[in-house]
Amino acid sequence: MPDFALTSEQESLRDMARKFARTEMAPHAAECDRAGRFPEEIYRKAYDLGLMNLNVPSDYGGSGLSLFDQCLIVEELAYGCGGMTTSIIANCLALEPILLAGTPEQRTRVLSPFCASYQLAAFCLTEPSGGSDAGNLRTRARRDGDHYVLTGEKCFITNAPHASLYTVFATGDPNLRHKGISAFMVPRSAEGLTPGKDEEKMGHRASSTSTVRFDGVRVPASDRLGAEGDGFSIAMRTLDQTRTPIGALATGIAQAALDHAARYSLKRETFGKPISEHQAIQIKLANMAQSVRAARLLTWFSAWTIDSGHKGTLESSIAKCFASDAALHVADEAIQTFGGYGYMKEYPVEKLLRDAKLTQIYEGANEIQRTVIARELLRDYA
Repeated sequence: MPDFALTSEQESLRDMARKFARTEMAPHAAECDRAGRFPEEIYRKAYDLGLMNLNVPSDYGGSGLSLFDQCLIVEELAYGCGGMTTSIIANCLALEPILLAGTPEQRTRVLSPFCASYQLAAFCLTEPSGGSDAGNLRTRARRDGDHYVLTGEKCFITNAPHASLYTVFATGDPNLRHKGISAFMVPRSAEGLTPGKDEEKMGHRASSTSTVRFDGVRVPASDRLGAEGDGFSIAMRTLDQTRTPIGALATGIAQAALDHAARYSLKRETFGKPISEHQAIQIKLANMAQSVRAARLLTWFSAWTIDSGHKGTLESSIAKCFASDAALHVADEAIQTFGGYGYMKEYPVEKLLRDAKLTQIYEGANEIQRTVIARELLRDYA
């Protein structure tokens, strides 16, 4: 069984992320949420501290951290602001296909210059007509000599308006579904690539999200990742790796909600005593604490499993699904603890509820996660 006692290096890493989250992110979180502002100055500071490109090996200029260490960082960042954290870690998602399927030449040619300065990347899989059905892509990749021509549209793409590199999944033939999909590296400078306007979102409003259009974008065949038809497998392997940090992100939101609720309960008085002395509030806090700790341990176990060389599909789906459900529940209970004040934007917990909701949806909606969990589980009984 794993030993989750943190090393001194891990403690230092977590402390650095915690300090950054609470001094650089949290003080600006409410303002960025209200205005829907993309705080690029904060993201640049995160890059300077080594809090971006966490999964990229140091040989290419990244932090080269284990998945477990990434989760330590992500939880602390999400405590400060879930939306900012989504944009900070989006590079990990977009660059993972290159790490998994790129040739040594592709990795050196693309990752080294990308990581040498502050840049953002975008993972382009979801489409307006597909949603959770990732095999139902309509963005086409037509072979034309030593190039591919990409035509179509992606939606809900994190950091798309600000990205300099896009990892794009497109199909040579929609009738082939999963078997027809290939993956490509596409620079922002490619003619015909056009990000859309920022979406107005319920939560994670410090993160930028938009559509991306591909109007006859020519991509050299040398920028295809893996063989033709490998794209769906690459995407699924990527999500197996990046789903676990979403569990950490959700856990960070849940921990923030619990902390706000507990502190408020000690100050707020009703019937002549702090509400923390009322059994109804104590039961809420106890249930919230159980959910937060269970979410953290499931996330850590998933990270440990993958770091140990296992696929981790089951473990990552469980961690992401449980932690995101827990985050929404804990944030909701935090609002209930605050009462009417919790419903007001002047207080922090209503934002946590809105931010928690997205963790149930992105990187595979929880309905899909439950399907994956059941499929993986039943293999052991077949």
